[in-house]
Amino acid sequence: MSGARPWRAAAAAAFAALLACPSSRSAGGGPPGAPQVVVESGGKARAVVVEVAADPASRERGLMFREKLEDGRGMLFVFEEEAEHSFWMKNTLVSLDLIFVSGEGRVVGLVSRAEPLSLAPLTGGRCRYVLEVPAGWAEARGVARGDRVRFENVPLRRFE
Repeated sequence: MSGARPWRAAAAAAFAALLACPSSRSAGGGPPGAPQVVVESGGKARAVVVEVAADPASRERGLMFREKLEDGRGMLFVFEEEAEHSFWMKNTLVSLDLIFVSGEGRVVGLVSRAEPLSLAPLTGGRCRYVLEVPAGWAEARGVARGDRVRFENVPLRRFE
């Protein structure tokens, strides 16, 4: 067994180097290749590791019934067309910020601290994407209309 020790030491060193390398992890702290949305606001890039809701069933369910949403995590809603998409908080147990994003990747509207379980319609202008994050996330990071948004490792289909 003593012959395995040099191999183990080399493997451990390689693994430690891999963990230390920033390019080996996603910017949002998720696993490599995790889908994330990066909001560029105030000269800083802020990443959110996301679940993607790109079909009617997943968009309808959204973050319903979740008891918490960790900081740096969220859900990205992807729509076929740019339009005024309306949301509600039915069966959503946690307060959220909603960031409405145009097809060109610009923040077009914000809803801060949406009230859990509310059926009131929430809109933020004509958009193609909506990013839901924990309540207070957008304000704490200075997110504002016009900020640039980019998608990393997010499977975005081109809709005709």
